[in-house]
This record gives sequence, structure tokens and C-alpha cells, in this order.
Amino acid sequence: MKTVLVIGSGIAGLSCAIECAMREMKVILVSPFPSERAQSVLAAGGINAVMSNCDPGDSIDSHIEDTLKGGRFIAGRNAVKGLCEDAPAVIDWLKNLGTVFTTEAGGNISHRAFGGQSYKRTCYCGSSTGKQIVTALVMEARRLEGKGLIKRRLWMDFHSALIKDGVCYGVLFYNEAAGDIEAIMADSVVVATGGQNALFGKTTGSTLCDGYVQGKLFMQGVELKNLEFIQYHPTTIETSQKRMLVSEAVRGEGGRLYYEENGKRIYFMEDMFGERGNLMPRDVVSRCMAGTGRDIFLDISFLGKEKILKKIPEVYELCMKYRGIDISKESIPVAPSIHFFMGGIAVNNSHETNIKNLYAIGECASIYHGANRLGGNSILAAIHGAKVAADAVAYAWEISEESDWETEIAKAKNELADLKSSESLFPVMYIRDMLAETMSANLGIVRDEGNLKKGIEDVAYYLSVVDRIRYDRSELTYYGYSLTGILTLAKAVLTCALFRKESRGAHYRSDYPEEEDSFLAATVISYDNGRFKTELDKEGKYES
Repeated sequence: MKTVLVIGSGIAGLSCAIECAMREMKVILVSPFPSERAQSVLAAGGINAVMSNCDPGDSIDSHIEDTLKGGRFIAGRNAVKGLCEDAPAVIDWLKNLGTVFTTEAGGNISHRAFGGQSYKRTCYCGSSTGKQIVTALVMEARRLEGKGLIKRRLWMDFHSALIKDGVCYGVLFYNEAAGDIEAIMADSVVVATGGQNALFGKTTGSTLCDGYVQGKLFMQGVELKNLEFIQYHPTTIETSQKRMLVSEAVRGEGGRLYYEENGKRIYFMEDMFGERGNLMPRDVVSRCMAGTGRDIFLDISFLGKEKILKKIPEVYELCMKYRGIDISKESIPVAPSIHFFMGGIAVNNSHETNIKNLYAIGECASIYHGANRLGGNSILAAIHGAKVAADAVAYAWEISEESDWETEIAKAKNELADLKSSESLFPVMYIRDMLAETMSANLGIVRDEGNLKKGIEDVAYYLSVVDRIRYDRSELTYYGYSLTGILTLAKAVLTCALFRKESRGAHYRSDYPEEEDSFLAATVISYDNGRFKTELDKEGKYES
């Protein structure tokens, strides 16, 4: 029986594990924490699909065109076509697993408007869509686990992939319970480890998604793509720990952005773009908000408390709990914050990387979103990508070569031992905090050559002192060995942003403010002994 190792237990990882198990493969599902702590639980707004009860005139072709346009035409058409055509089947699959969608009086799934879309086509579960989907997927995974088709391994941290001659044979993990390195071999490895939030400190996502896996795989020869495209969500609120997302569902239900001038509300998005101005693509709204130089507010109070509690109860509770704001009476003070990473591991239309038998899905993979993601397409991409990868893995060749990995395992064990004997003056968390400040300052909503070069210079310095880091007792393991991979990824992100001398989607250069036809392609970056090679994928190596 073919063995598949799935790393990550959010919506993408759970979906892939379930799909592989249903195809009679042996699945090992590995993560450092339970699915209930995955970032997927935070997904609020919904999942896009053109269903039979959608608005008159809507179609799958329209969904495809909206997705391509939102991504500024650098996502592969065939990949996007497959995504949008599969959407209705994804909704049916989720319903069959027990996901409870919000419905209309006749029983059809309700739809709401989301940014960048021509029609209302976002299915939702109140404003806790991610939580509802994760719950359904966890129950199905447990059912399959009870049948012996899925084996769950918790408290396991990715260390490195076992790669030889361009083929992946398995992965080394740090086993937190045993306090040691453990190898898990597999015929195919699927990475579903989320985005790169920890590079930037406070974001709307979980800092447990720190980008280390992408950074380490990059150092091991895996190519990355479109790292410069980082989505700022326009509407978030500040808390002591992070930025909390005020779902796009608020604007989908009619919420209006404004600032005050001389005691008068200025609805600037509507002034610039008309009636649907508040639902422009997220990059456009974020830049417009930043450009006002004013404090921005979001008003939904006119909907009334009864409808607010019916349509967006989680948003009401969120604002009341963290800021003491009753949104049925008061406006919400909002500001843009990093929310989603369009860039990540480069994969082809089968979700395979440039390393054979190594796949990537979900937010850690770059394929469907191009230069910017439509709201409502992230969950869809996670589940569709999981299904595509499961199909590909089912037909992938099984490992036949018996390789000796004892040298690699011993090397990893020695690295941990060296960390424990470190007497450096530099605390690891200080470097990670400095990295977040560097990235936020130099890779914001608006970038330019000077800031990007300064960011690269700072990260290069952090990399130069990695071998002199001091590790507290609680940092001797994962925090210790992960730092180099995280810093290397950060440098790659800045390098891609410097390379793309234009403005496209979520990447805005004040020194190159227009789109350029010469950059109408994805950015691909590779690593070789500390050297970065960046190029445009004009031949469609990864997508078609």
C-alpha cells in the first residue's frame, strides 16, 4: 500500500489526508498541534462557488475571469479554470461531510458579495466558515483514523526533507515528546503548512505559521514563486497580541468605509469607485485607505442589531470582546494588515514541486491567486488543491530505492546538541522581533528600491549572526534550528520584491507605479549555496 505523508492539519492538510485515505492509501498526518489550533479556524468570510441559485448572469466563466483579473493575469488559466469548475462539487463534498452552511428560506445555500467579484457567489456559515469546515473535516478524519486509514502524529515539528537526486523520500521531524529527531519515510510528501505570518509579527494570521518549512525547503533546492505578492486585508482591529480580522462579510452586507473631515463623513471608496467601491479588490482598498492619511472607520450600524446578530454575529462579538464596541451603534476603527500570502512553494498544475514526489497545497503553495487573491477563494483553493494533489499522488511512483539516511539523521541530532551548548550573547526571540520590524518597515503596502535594499541588508546581517545566537531552555529545539530557514525566506521575499520593477496587484512600487507587460509572468526564485537566482516564468514552467 502506498504511503503518503501529509504535513499540516488545517483545511488543506485534512482535506488531502481524507482524499488520499478514500483512495486506499496509507496516510500519516503530521502536525505540531491539533487541527483546532490551525489558522484555518480563523477563516471567516466564506467560500466561492457558482451554484444553481446564484445571481442571474453569473457563471463559472465569470468566476474564472474575476479570479484571473484579481490576480492581474499572472495565474495560469488552466489551473484557475479547474479551481472554479470544481467549486460546486467542493461545496457538495463539504455538505456531505456535515458542514452547516447558512441557507435561504427554500433551503438553498445563501450567498454574499465579496471584494473583486462581479456577482454574489460566496457561500458561508455565518461568519465562522473556517471553524465549521474544520469541525466537519476533523470528524471525517477521525472516522478514517478509526478505520486505520489515517495515522495522526501530533507535537512533531518539521526539521528538513530527505531529498536525494531530485527525489523526496521522507522528512525529518523534531519529536517534542521524545526530545529527539525522527525520520518518517513515505512514497509521497504533501506540505500544507500555511503562510509566513511570523516574518511580520502582528498579522491577522497565526504566528505558528512562520514560513520555516518553505525557507528550509528553499535551501534544499525547492523553488519558490511570487513571494512579493502579500495581501493586506483592509479591515482589521488592533489588539495586544495581533491584528483581528473584521471579515469582508461586513462590507458584503453593505458596510461602508469612511473618514471624518470637518465633522462630515467622507465615504472615499464610493466617491472614487461608485456604489460598489467598498468591495473593490483588497489591494485597491488597502492602498486607498493608506493614501488618505486619516483614521478610517467601517459602519454597519444601519443594518440594525437583529440583522447584525443574524448575519455577522462573530464580528459583533469580536468587536465587543476586544474593543468594547457595539457595532449596532458605533463604527469600527479599522486599518489594513497583512492577511494572506499569494507566494510560496512553486507547484505545477498537479501541485508537484520541482522535487519529485514532493507536493504543496494551501497557502504555502503558489498557484491560483497570481498577484492578488479574491476573498472567498482561499478555502476553495485549499480543498481543490488537496483533491488535485491526492489524484496526482495516487498515480505517482512508489519508492523502490533503499537509501541509508543515518548520516542525515545523525547530522540533525548533532545540530540540536550544538544548540544546547551555545553560549551566545544574541537571544533568538530578539532576532525574530527585529526581523518582524524590518519586514514591516521595508515591505509595506507601498515599497521602493531604497527600502527593499535596506531590508535585504538588515536580514543579511541577522543571517550573519545566526551562529552566535543564545537559546534559552525553552528555545533549544525548534526556535533554534528554524531561525536560519525563516531568515533565508525573508531575504528571498525582499529579493523578489526588488526584482519586480513594476506595480501589480498586491505589489506596489512607488518608483515603478504602473504595470509593465515585460513583467506579465510569475516570479520564480531558487537557492544555491547562499546565492539567489530570480527570473520570470514566461515559459509557464509551473502553470498553464
